[in-house]
Amino acid sequence: MKETVCSKRKRVLAMLRFLRKAYPGLRCAIHFSNPWELLVATILSAQCTDKMVNKVTPVLFKKYPDIRSVADAVPKDFEKDIRSTGFYKNKTKNILASAREVLDRFGGKVPARMEDLVTLPGVGRKTANVILGNAFGIPGISVDTHMMRINRLLGLTQHTDPVKIEFDLMALVPHKDWTAYSSLIIHHGRVRCFARRPDCLHCEILKFCPYGRSKT
Repeated sequence: MKETVCSKRKRVLAMLRFLRKAYPGLRCAIHFSNPWELLVATILSAQCTDKMVNKVTPVLFKKYPDIRSVADAVPKDFEKDIRSTGFYKNKTKNILASAREVLDRFGGKVPARMEDLVTLPGVGRKTANVILGNAFGIPGISVDTHMMRINRLLGLTQHTDPVKIEFDLMALVPHKDWTAYSSLIIHHGRVRCFARRPDCLHCEILKFCPYGRSKT
């Protein structure tokens, strides 16, 4: 029998309670002190671990303490500074271009609207939602590889396209919990629901997961 939308919403609420209990006080894994730093760090996090990004950014932000200094940075020098995060040439191009865009179009302040953020080089909906949710307190669902995989296992979406998954979840997760849900599921993917071999036996939300129940 096909699960109703109402039933899925109730299941999501129950999962949120269990996940919050399992991971109390969970915060954004990327370290930042303002919206610009989070924008830069989130771009750097593509195909890179948050641990590595958090290792690189303190030195980076000390050398380039504001948006103007990044906009004026020598690309070759900036590439060396972020080389360990991978794809450093493309990331440098996007970050420096974003800095110029923020200065020229938004008066030196990172915009707090989705429609503006996604016009910046290197910023897609996932990055924009990370910034909105964690820097501005505006709820957003950030769909990374963990969110894509786990929400499919949970039966909350059948899509593989991140934007379609985001909109599926927007209809199921309470608006105020969008950012929290993203953070909790992503963390759950890192510590329990591993891509190659999910630890279903010890999963905190096993009873809510059709995939997990079929494997145990």
